[in-house]
Amino acid sequence: MSVAARFGSGHRVLVTGGAGFVPSHLVDVLVGRGCTVVVLDNFVTGSKENVAHLVDHPAFTLVEADVSDGLPADPALAERFDAILHMASPASPTDFALLPVEILRVGSVGTLHLLERAVADGARFLMTSTSEAYGDPLVHPQPETYWGNVNPIGVRSVYDEAKRFSEAATMAYHRHRGLDAAIVRIFNTYGPRMRPDDGRAIPTFISQALRGEPLTVHGTGNQTRSICYVDDLVRGILLLLDSTETGPINCGTEHELTMRQLAELIVSLSDSESEVTYVTRSADDPEKRRPDLTRARQLLGYEPTVGPEEGLRRTIEYFRQRLG
Repeated sequence: MSVAARFGSGHRVLVTGGAGFVPSHLVDVLVGRGCTVVVLDNFVTGSKENVAHLVDHPAFTLVEADVSDGLPADPALAERFDAILHMASPASPTDFALLPVEILRVGSVGTLHLLERAVADGARFLMTSTSEAYGDPLVHPQPETYWGNVNPIGVRSVYDEAKRFSEAATMAYHRHRGLDAAIVRIFNTYGPRMRPDDGRAIPTFISQALRGEPLTVHGTGNQTRSICYVDDLVRGILLLLDSTETGPINCGTEHELTMRQLAELIVSLSDSESEVTYVTRSADDPEKRRPDLTRARQLLGYEPTVGPEEGLRRTIEYFRQRLG
């Protein structure tokens, strides 16, 4: 199974949230393919540093704006786009508490603005959804056919439900407006360009280990996550973009680790003497998380290649350079 590259030289691509962790890596590959890429970001959680190396590239344009307010009258946005990738949204547990309204707006109003533009342009629209759509799953691993177990009024609900709304809106435009659409459900991803203070386990553990501080594991540490290195995720997203599949399709890895195992592995790989400690577990924290990748393998030929130890080594080195 192979998917031919559909977007490359001569194609215009809009990436919302393109200065964020995962989107900036995707932008690098699209520019490398020869696409003309316009990034729209309001820098609530994204960083200009993530795309600074592209600022002088003739095929790259950065527009500072909030898609929740609609697309601004900017020359870079005037021409038709061949593909629109909606990747804008704060996405960490810290953000859920600090930016709840912003998350809800970008996942609802922002999504609708982009869907209208995609229909007008006849563009392929790719919606980046999340494993959080499954909530605290009662089915393990999680196939795309599972409807999830989400607390609709919990602290995490602003992100979970915003993404679920975006999925519903995308499918409505696909069915009733003829939109060429795709939905990818992203599982726990890590790698260079993560924010050290974003509240997610891997950057938190690495920062603590490099500083010689205790690693703070929530609860008993027996809850699991399946961690995916960013390069593998980007490859999966591009396979879906290039295909004619609608999805939703899970993208991640089956490298499932308990939080205690993850913390201990990071301590070992970073040559740290930090100890693992335990703190109160946050509300609605999922007990297990692992994607069923059958659909991604069969429809896209997707196969992750970077194992946890190699990916974590690369990420630790990135944080080591940043933290000095």
